[in-house]
Amino acid sequence: MHRLIFLFFAILTTTTGLGQTDSDILVQIDDQAITKEEFVWLYKKNNSYLLNDSDKKTPSEYLDLFINFKLKVMEAQRLGYDTIPGFVSELKTYREELAKPYLTAIQYTDQMVETAYERMKTEIDASHILVLLDQSAMPNDTLQAWNKVMEIRNQLLQGADFGELAVKYSEDPSSKQNKGRLGYFSAFQMVYPFEDAAYKTAVGEITQPVRTSFGYHLIRVNGRRPAKGQIKVAHIMKRLDEHTSEEAVNQQKQQLDSLLAELKSGSDFATLARQHSDDRRTAQNGGELSWFSSSGMMPEFADPAFELEDDGDLSHVVRTPYGWHIIKRIEYRPVPDFDKLQDFLSEKIRNNAEISQHSSEIFIQNLKKEYNFEQDHQCLDQLNAAIASSTLKSFRPGNPDEVLFQFADQKVSTKEFADFLKEKANDKVSAQQAYGNFVARTLTKYENSRLEAKYPEFRFLMQEYHDGILLFNLSEDTIWDAAARDSVGLEAFYQKNKSKYHWEERFHGWSIKCENQEVKDFVEAVFEEDPEIREDELSDLLKNHFEKTSAKIRFGYFEKGADKLVDHLVWNAPKPDDFKDGLHFVRGNKVSQQPKTLGEARGLYISDYQNQLEEQWIKELRKRYRVRINRKVLKKIEQEQ
Repeated sequence: MHRLIFLFFAILTTTTGLGQTDSDILVQIDDQAITKEEFVWLYKKNNSYLLNDSDKKTPSEYLDLFINFKLKVMEAQRLGYDTIPGFVSELKTYREELAKPYLTAIQYTDQMVETAYERMKTEIDASHILVLLDQSAMPNDTLQAWNKVMEIRNQLLQGADFGELAVKYSEDPSSKQNKGRLGYFSAFQMVYPFEDAAYKTAVGEITQPVRTSFGYHLIRVNGRRPAKGQIKVAHIMKRLDEHTSEEAVNQQKQQLDSLLAELKSGSDFATLARQHSDDRRTAQNGGELSWFSSSGMMPEFADPAFELEDDGDLSHVVRTPYGWHIIKRIEYRPVPDFDKLQDFLSEKIRNNAEISQHSSEIFIQNLKKEYNFEQDHQCLDQLNAAIASSTLKSFRPGNPDEVLFQFADQKVSTKEFADFLKEKANDKVSAQQAYGNFVARTLTKYENSRLEAKYPEFRFLMQEYHDGILLFNLSEDTIWDAAARDSVGLEAFYQKNKSKYHWEERFHGWSIKCENQEVKDFVEAVFEEDPEIREDELSDLLKNHFEKTSAKIRFGYFEKGADKLVDHLVWNAPKPDDFKDGLHFVRGNKVSQQPKTLGEARGLYISDYQNQLEEQWIKELRKRYRVRINRKVLKKIEQEQ
C-alpha cells in the first residue's frame, strides 16, 4: 500500500531561476514571488476535474485560497519542516518514481494498448517455479540454468506435483510457504514477459521457460475469472505480528469491535481512523487507501472489501496477516470502457520499459544527438588496449585527466571511467559493455538533473509533492492532532455550538417480532416482572426457554427509517412485508428532537473545531506575512480564461 499524499491544493511554488520578469509576477509574499505562469497552470488543473460547473471558481476567487495555501507552505518552511530527514527522504523517493517515465524512450502500438485492455478485463491465477539468473550472466551460467529449468519441466510433464517441485527447486523465497502459487493478477501487475506468457497459456498448461529480469520461470495457469473492477476504501487497522500474544490479539479485536459500534452509532470514520489506526501512512488521511482491484490486494482484505454492496457500508472486523481491520467502502467502479482507459493504458505502456523493445538504447541515442555527444576514439582505443592487460576493477589510466568523451557542457575523463569500473564492473562484463554502461549512466544522470528545467509539468508535479507533504505534516501538528488532543477547547466549542447537530424525533424502546402467541405471552410476562430488563438478558431467557429461535428483538434509539416495524407502529409507515399482527409489537416512547451529545457527534464537532482552528491560523499567517497582489496581472488572467 503506497502512502496517500495529502494535497489540499496542488500548487507550484518554484519561483527562481526560470526567467521571470516583474510583469509576470502575480503575487509577492514577503520576498517570494509567484508568477502568472505558475498560478494559471494550477488554476486550470484544479478547475478541470470538477463534477459540477457550479463548483468552478474564477481566478479571483481561487487566488484567495491559493494565497492561504502558500502561506501555510511558507510557514512550514520557516519552521524547518523541509529540513526534517524524513521529509527529505520521502521527497527523494517520490522524485525517483516521477523521473522514471522521463528517463526512457518507450515505443508502442495501438495493438499493444488493445491487448492490455483485454487483459485488464480478466484475472489470471498462476503458480511458478523460478531458477534465478542474473541479466548479465555468462553463457555457461545461462546454459546451466536452462538445463535445470528444463529438467524440472520434464518432471512436471511426467506427472510430478507442481507445488512439491516448487518447494524443492524454486528459488523464489515465498515458494516454501505458498508452493509457488501467486494468486490472481491482471495487466501491469507482473513483469511483462511473465504476464505475456501467462495470458497466452491455457488453464492447466505449463509454459516453456520464460526469461525475465529475475531468471527463468515455469508458469502453470490455474484459473481465469472476469475482473471485478476497482474499489476505493478506508480502513482502521490494529497491527499484529508473529510475536503478538493471543491475549493481545483478542484485546485488539475487542478494541475494533468497540470502534465498529461507535461507527454504527454515527461516529465519523475519518476521525476514528486518525485517532486509532495503526496504519500511520493512511490514518491522517481518514484511513483512505488508493484504488485497488481484487487481484491487487491480499484476498483476506480484498474479498470482504468487494463484498460491501453500497458506498458507506462497513465490514465486520476483518483479520489479515497484518492485523485486524474495519473497512469502509467509499466508491466502486467497474472496468471502464476502452475509450476511457486508452490514454491511461498508453501511459502505463510508456512507463514500462520491458514492453517496448530497445527503449533504453533509443533513449541514450536520442540524448547523444540532443547533447552533441562526442568521444575521443584514439583515447578509447588506448583505453581498451590497457584494459585488456588487466581486470576491469584493477584498471588504472595512464593519463587520468584525458577527456574520454564530452556532451553539452560536460567533459568526462578517463579517471571517472576508472572509478566507475572499480565500483560497478565485474568479470562477467566485457570492457565494451562496461564502457557502454558508463556512457548510459553518465548521460542519464545529466538528463535527470535537468528534468525540472526541461519539463515544466515535471517541475509542477515535484512541487505538488513537496508542498503536499509539508502541508500534511504541518496540518497534522497544528490542526488535526491539536483539535483531537484539546479536550478543554473541544468541550468549550461544543457548548457554544451544541445546537448544530441534533437528533430528529426518535423512538426509544423495543422492536420485537415473536414467532407465535406462546413466545409473545412469555415476553410480556418477563416485562411485567422486570420492566427494566436488558436486551442481552431477554435474549438469554428466550434461548433458555425455547429450543429454536423464537423472537427477533432490538432495543435502543430508532430514527425514522432505522426499523420498518418501528416506522409502521410509531409513525404509521407502510406495513412491513413480514408483519404479523398481534405478534410483532413495539414497547417504549417517542423522544422529541434533542441536541446530540459530544460523544454522539464527536467526529463532527472535531471536524468543525479543526475548521475554526484553521481559520484562526490563517488570520495569524496573514498578519505574519506581507501579501501583495498585482491586480493588472490578475485582470489579464481573468480576461484570458
